[in-house]
Amino acid sequence: MYRFLLSRQWVILTLVALVLIPTMIRLGIWQMHRYEERSARNQLVADALGAKPVPVEKLTSPGHTVTTEERYRSVTAVGHFDADREVVVRRRVNADEEVGFHVLTPFVLTDGKVVLVNRGWIPADGPSQTAFPKIPAPPSGRVTVTGRLMPDETTEASGIKNLKGLPDRQVMLISSEQEAGRLDARVLGGYLVQTAPEPKGDTPELIGKPGEENAPLNYAYALQWWLFAAGVPIGWVILARREARDRAAGQGKPAEAEPVAV
Repeated sequence: MYRFLLSRQWVILTLVALVLIPTMIRLGIWQMHRYEERSARNQLVADALGAKPVPVEKLTSPGHTVTTEERYRSVTAVGHFDADREVVVRRRVNADEEVGFHVLTPFVLTDGKVVLVNRGWIPADGPSQTAFPKIPAPPSGRVTVTGRLMPDETTEASGIKNLKGLPDRQVMLISSEQEAGRLDARVLGGYLVQTAPEPKGDTPELIGKPGEENAPLNYAYALQWWLFAAGVPIGWVILARREARDRAAGQGKPAEAEPVAV
């Protein structure tokens, strides 16, 4: 009854099914690994955001590379802004996906070291892209700034090319090493995303907290792939039984009578 399984068509169908099953199982395992990785990153971010603020120099120093565990940690810095030497970071968007600039202002600590502070987003409303935009002044005098510690930006991590030949005081990426050379100062590794004090007039627009990665989506994809893997042999059996039933029914039909010659 099932000799048809040795036919070319069914041999190919069976081989395809045998390949699909382990492939789908592996895809489900990969999605589960992605779920675990994203969940772990979400937990790291939540822990960092929930930690009490500490002085910035407890976590970073000149030449230091901010680690994954230090990223998003809330830190404080005491000193004054050096607005005369601030730069803008090109092609940055706000929460409404409007293109503008991030304002990067050197903040001179009481011991003379410098930490870079991303004061937020401003619109690109100048007469041209080469013109330096009008930037609201930061607080004057000695202030305490609170912010989230971030690692230096790289092309590999951000996908943004570090273009050369830009207009004066405009950069593509935030790099403490690059700014240390420009400022001729001891610049702490990484930079701060300012969270306090709030700017007057709501500009620059402070950068919001990072969103969570959608880890449950990967979990759902893993279950989906495993259900597909389970469905392949079930579908194969259903097709085989249907084929066998159809063949048996065809063989059981009475032969048609041959026409009689007159």
